[in-house]
Amino acid sequence: MQHVTDDERRARLATRHALAPSARVDSPESVVQAMTVLHATEPATVFLSCAARSTRLTVADIDRALYQDRSLVKQLAMRRTLFVFPRDLLPAVWPSASARVASTELNRLAKDVARSGLTRDAHAWIAQARDEVLAHLAGHAEGATAQDIREAIPMIDLKMTTQGVAMSVAPRLLTQLGATADIVRGSNTGPWPTSRPRWTLTGNWLDDEPEPWTAAEGYRELIRRWLHTFGPGTEDDIVWWLGATKSVVRASLTELDAVEVSLDRDRTGWLLPSDLEEVPDPGSWVALLPVLDPTVMGWKDRTFVLGPHRDQLFDSNGNAGTTVLVNGRAVGCWVQDDAGVVAIRPLEAVSTRTRRALAAEAQRLTEWLEGVRIGTVYKSPAMKA
Repeated sequence: MQHVTDDERRARLATRHALAPSARVDSPESVVQAMTVLHATEPATVFLSCAARSTRLTVADIDRALYQDRSLVKQLAMRRTLFVFPRDLLPAVWPSASARVASTELNRLAKDVARSGLTRDAHAWIAQARDEVLAHLAGHAEGATAQDIREAIPMIDLKMTTQGVAMSVAPRLLTQLGATADIVRGSNTGPWPTSRPRWTLTGNWLDDEPEPWTAAEGYRELIRRWLHTFGPGTEDDIVWWLGATKSVVRASLTELDAVEVSLDRDRTGWLLPSDLEEVPDPGSWVALLPVLDPTVMGWKDRTFVLGPHRDQLFDSNGNAGTTVLVNGRAVGCWVQDDAGVVAIRPLEAVSTRTRRALAAEAQRLTEWLEGVRIGTVYKSPAMKA
């Protein structure tokens, strides 16, 4: 069995993830293509993930891809996480990972609606609410904010109790309709580090809305792209990332003729049959990654990237804070001061040459941010310290 060392896996990160200087790209679409998807739970992550992989991109370039060309689209999918997808991957995710999330969310919403005493038939109530939301948005080609929708449809401007906490019905319903691809997060009404979307009918946002594939086809394509971006990875890595079952993953690996390879620490991973050649040494490189960046979040087992620093760089819920990488290894985090200046917070000693490279990258990011301070709810222990 072919063996892929941790060193080679880190070399793959450098080139496949567009992080080494020679591998950087010049468009938001190229960044997302390299990464398969970008995490979008925090809107700033999309912009900062792009900035880390290009020396040319501006906020306006990313806005253009998201809201003008609409070549990149936000979609709730794997593990109930919001991602930015390349437009051509939407037909694959809608019937597979998104549909799985939508089914789970529908059942949870129905239970909470029923427990709150809003109706005797929760599913019928949700169906009626869905129809009213879609009818309202049909008359607003550019979409409407959540507040606008609540005000226009009184039946969803209500509170329900979830685990003893009163919550608004409208956000949960809109999230559900986003998972089913009935609606999509359209233009943003706030500044770029915030999320204040106009919800829009998917057919209005995507003029040539593509036909979805079968669920099996969708899962297979998602796994094919994951293997190209993140491979080699274990079966557990793929199951975790996809938020699916082992049977789904195993069937797709078989259909893709994926090849087993051995990994360090006595693990077995998978690669596409066309991707078995060793990756050339990319040379020295550094990167400053935002919270939830896919380079850090792409596997269940991230030991080959995080080394001994996992507990310092992730919060207690398994969310990555900011990460400083040196040749594919995590060596610390980065933070901003009150003026927005980026500062490196190392967790281990690095060479003088590396310190200089990190200082230059911190300066580049500071200039790119132009004084904008990025807030986050995903502060790792290293960031807090």
